[in-house]
Amino acid sequence: MNGKQFSNVFDRTCDNVNTVIHGKEDVVRLAMIAICANGHVLFEDVPGVGKSMLARALAQSMQAETARVQCTPDMLPGDITGSSIIETKTMQFTFRRGPVFTNILLVDEINRATPKTQSALLESMAERNVTVEGTTHPLPNPFLVLATQNPVELAGTFPLPEAQLDRFLLKLQMGYPSIEAERLVVTGNASSLEVEGLGAVTSTSEILEMQQYSASVELPAPVLTYILEVVAATRDEAALLLGASPRASISLARAAKVVAAADGRETVYPDDVQALLRPILGHRMLLTPDAVLRGVTIDDVLERVAARVKPPLGISTGGGISPSAEANGETDSTTARSRRQRRPVGARRN
Repeated sequence: MNGKQFSNVFDRTCDNVNTVIHGKEDVVRLAMIAICANGHVLFEDVPGVGKSMLARALAQSMQAETARVQCTPDMLPGDITGSSIIETKTMQFTFRRGPVFTNILLVDEINRATPKTQSALLESMAERNVTVEGTTHPLPNPFLVLATQNPVELAGTFPLPEAQLDRFLLKLQMGYPSIEAERLVVTGNASSLEVEGLGAVTSTSEILEMQQYSASVELPAPVLTYILEVVAATRDEAALLLGASPRASISLARAAKVVAAADGRETVYPDDVQALLRPILGHRMLLTPDAVLRGVTIDDVLERVAARVKPPLGISTGGGISPSAEANGETDSTTARSRRQRRPVGARRN
């Protein structure tokens, strides 16, 4: 696979999903970025805004298997991973696979499961394996977890620990649709679900090729240094009790490569990193109690960090540095970026 093929498949898949997920192009592209970066996504949003439909649409667009788990406080780890049952004919134990053995696993209301059940997902998310009774079972490839949690109704919930939050590549919000987008949702789902008629436009084998290609995209040393400095700056923030981990640096690097590949480029630009700061770093940081009382938000902290850590000089941004910018000595990517209209994350080139 080459850059043009990657960009074409990426756009084709997103366009196909957007035929049933209306008005959420940025969220769809971010979810696709997570798939190509071999990562997982956590949706924190109210019920009924299309999180489950997005998971189904992505799976059907790439001919992938999908499974859904509705978390409840009485759910056991075996309900996710599977467990051994005794065969009546042979009187021997046989492992019965659980819903985690799929390509896209939708975990609804993950914070309603107990910590013991939540921990059953840790190995599968990090290692792509499930170990039951000492035997390790590999999961299908690709494997992606789309988990949801409700930020409003918190009675009877078990907040995800930082260790598990850190395993999600992105944390996103669907948000309510606009009136016109909701009009399309209502008319399209009047008699049956639109997603049921959605056809495939790619395959899991192509997705695996996209993962391999995006990993080969060049990450210039100055851009890597920029990633490391941004992540390190979160650890020095007085308003933060917990800064971003080294896994955040890895996630930024992987996802930025996918953004570059989706734009038809073979090199990562600082803009690619900046566009991903909120969805990748936001859920990996924890405010101090004093900062919360003062009304400080994660967005405020990220804004300060982005302003304090300057992007590398002389590195092209999404549209490249124009000849006039170079002639005027405007090699700072921030200055050059002001000369163009910024595209959404992973948006196709004009």
